[in-house]
Amino acid sequence: MNAQIMPAQAESPPDGMLFVRTDGITQTMVKAPLVITGLIVVALAVPMQSSLGSTRALDLILYSDGSAHVTNQLGVDPLEPDLRVDLFGSSVDNLIALGENDFLLSSELDGREAAVSTFGSSIVTIEYDIHDLVSKEGRIWTFALDSHSPYSLLMPPNSIIVGMSATPSNMDLRDDQIMLQLSAGISEINYIFGTAAPAVEPAPDDNYLIALGAALAAATAAGIVVLVKRRPPRAVQPAEPETSMSADTAIEQAPEMREDDKKIVRFISENGGQALESELRKRFLLPRTTMWRAVRRLERQGVIEISKKDQQNLIRLREGSA
Repeated sequence: MNAQIMPAQAESPPDGMLFVRTDGITQTMVKAPLVITGLIVVALAVPMQSSLGSTRALDLILYSDGSAHVTNQLGVDPLEPDLRVDLFGSSVDNLIALGENDFLLSSELDGREAAVSTFGSSIVTIEYDIHDLVSKEGRIWTFALDSHSPYSLLMPPNSIIVGMSATPSNMDLRDDQIMLQLSAGISEINYIFGTAAPAVEPAPDDNYLIALGAALAAATAAGIVVLVKRRPPRAVQPAEPETSMSADTAIEQAPEMREDDKKIVRFISENGGQALESELRKRFLLPRTTMWRAVRRLERQGVIEISKKDQQNLIRLREGSA
């Protein structure tokens, strides 16, 4: 009897039931959230990289009216078209952004930030005036700033520091103004205006010496009066007034001066050696940023000085021979 081998037949599932392999589906369900999370992280990282810039130099100038001028130089990625810069407050005027070679960049205020189009610049300089850093109580003015990087601070003319919360790394005088080098962090500086030293009251034991000194001073004064009366009167030579630099001298001093800047210098010279920035804008029909750029260029060349008058920029030719 020959044995017959019959192939085994797979049992078919009951009607209405479907069996599916779940190994691949389980792995996909586990990996999908990881992939999505990675994409979200990458998407968030891209705008963060485009908005960051490293501070290369930070300089502040305080004016007598309590306002301040900020110059912030940043190193940025030239491949990123946009830059957002945190400002030190919201009360900002005269915002200007410059790229390499003083190329004027497009910028606008957005609250406490400045949005700048870099146009491929690797170095961007932000300049603006701000009114949020200085407060006053009585005679005492207080400068307060929380900076993320070291900076220099030029105090106003005729200011006397009476208190500091942080020790500066360096202190120097620049044209009779105090220049401080401050570290990153919170700094608070109290100052007043004036040069008079407080009077020192004499000790009670010095009454005799004081009386003797007063008698000698009176006798000396009487002798001087007698001598003056006996001397013939002399003509008083009037003091020569300080004159500002002439336009020709200023132009010779800065041979690289542009032609349009020469016109500004001549106008200031003809106007008595000084003019408000608003007057210059009206005279030459230039927008605020263009005129501010020209004024800063002349200041760097040592031709003019910028000060504040009634919260406006007063432009003066530097003192020199007329």
